[in-house]
Amino acid sequence: MRRTDDRSHGSDHGPDDERLDDGRLEAERGGATVLLLAIGLVFVLFGTFGAAIAAAGMARQRAAVAADLGALAGAARALDGDAKACASAGDIAGRNGGRLAGCRLDGLDVLVTVEVAFTPLPGMSRVAASTARAGPLRG
Repeated sequence: MRRTDDRSHGSDHGPDDERLDDGRLEAERGGATVLLLAIGLVFVLFGTFGAAIAAAGMARQRAAVAADLGALAGAARALDGDAKACASAGDIAGRNGGRLAGCRLDGLDVLVTVEVAFTPLPGMSRVAASTARAGPLRG
């Protein structure tokens, strides 16, 4: 005589699969856990890359501020010559988390380039750079 329950009607489940109290097969246990882990991993990856983008934006902003302030400090010493103007610009840029990458006088204007190093992801270092110009007001 042939059995007529769900386990024998062309189902992909083996004859040894047992049903749980809520009607699910025991072999299907844990599927939701794997799905939730995958979704959690996606959230972690998006969060990590979002944090990397935010770190790059903050480093770019820090470089811009350090370059602006360095250029203003250098312009205040422009009459003392290139060396003193750039030394002043480098000091202020360093105090604002940057490194003076370039400095030159253009007449009484001081042109300053500042770099800020940052780490967007572990093991990855990048540099954000910004350039600023400052000098006397021209009419």
